[in-house]
Amino acid sequence: MAYEAQAFLGLTGQEISEFIIDWEGDAPAKESIHLEGPAVETDHIAFLKESRGHAPGDVTEVKLEDGKLTISVEPSTNKVPWTLVIGDKKIEQKEFIVHTRTADEKFERLEEGRVMYRLYSPENATTPRPMILFLHGGGNGGHEGERDNEKQLMADYGPVNFAEDYPDIYVMAPMCVEQKMDMSKVNMNAGFNNSGLGNDPRYGWSRYYLGLVCDIIRRMIKEGKVDPKRIYVTGMSMGGGGTIRAMSVGSDLFAAAIPVCPTMTPETFNILKSIKRPVWVTSAYIDHTLYRHKYLVDAVMALKDDGNKNAHLTLFSPEDLEKYDISITPNMEYKTLFRQNHWSWVPTYKNEYGIMSWLLNQTKED
Repeated sequence: MAYEAQAFLGLTGQEISEFIIDWEGDAPAKESIHLEGPAVETDHIAFLKESRGHAPGDVTEVKLEDGKLTISVEPSTNKVPWTLVIGDKKIEQKEFIVHTRTADEKFERLEEGRVMYRLYSPENATTPRPMILFLHGGGNGGHEGERDNEKQLMADYGPVNFAEDYPDIYVMAPMCVEQKMDMSKVNMNAGFNNSGLGNDPRYGWSRYYLGLVCDIIRRMIKEGKVDPKRIYVTGMSMGGGGTIRAMSVGSDLFAAAIPVCPTMTPETFNILKSIKRPVWVTSAYIDHTLYRHKYLVDAVMALKDDGNKNAHLTLFSPEDLEKYDISITPNMEYKTLFRQNHWSWVPTYKNEYGIMSWLLNQTKED
């Protein structure tokens, strides 16, 4: 029996919206179908059901046509395990082949030397087009010899949505090599001077690796594909730190940058406060790296004092985050609150305060 699922990239990353199953006999009753498991058994889901009467994972429609059973659900995250229950039949997440809108069909898998990346190219482009370079966060890369060139697309709201929202531009999403570690046990507040994740040239968004990425973009410029005046870089968390570092490594390339909740180290702090190009830094009012905000504020104020009139900082308020159902569960533990607040890329990439519109309106004149 074949099990397939249809997904898209939603606010939590890859979200399942539909199940398609080979089926014999009559269609099962809608009431006999549900999802169970960590994906739907959370305080957040329980709060949504109680307060709104519905929540991710709820079955919305059941159809049977030509031996195919289609079960539609309110989009539910595919990041953590779930099981589809149909009567007394249980089908686990790992038994499904998941097809993801846009990501599967329109992002080419490419590899050049050490750089493994996915690339969306505008259809029928006859003149050089703008490009967004997206740098993923920690835990969304691959380990040496174990990279699948997929996680950086599927993990979070970001590059696939750029391709859907701005179909006339290139979207490049490389995957970096990460050290093997349990991200849940990483001490994000180890201390500013000891926060050097990414400084090893073999791992993360190091200057060495970003240089290789920038060389690929330079090749695409020479080939007449990419507009050299409209290349942008953005990334989240570790990728936000990488975005800042890219503005130093590729200072000749990028018209503007949006570092989102960037990792702040002595290196990224010193680069950020010296950027001459347009830059808009975003984060939540507080998140899991408690000292982050001091350095973001200090760096952006230094930029403004130094005459960069196109330097911006937005710290999203609780009300900003609530628009996207972030940190809305009552009486959250601080650790959980800080982790959810880290999702500040959602309002950023949903164009809150016109941030993405601002980015795509920047042009490099030199």
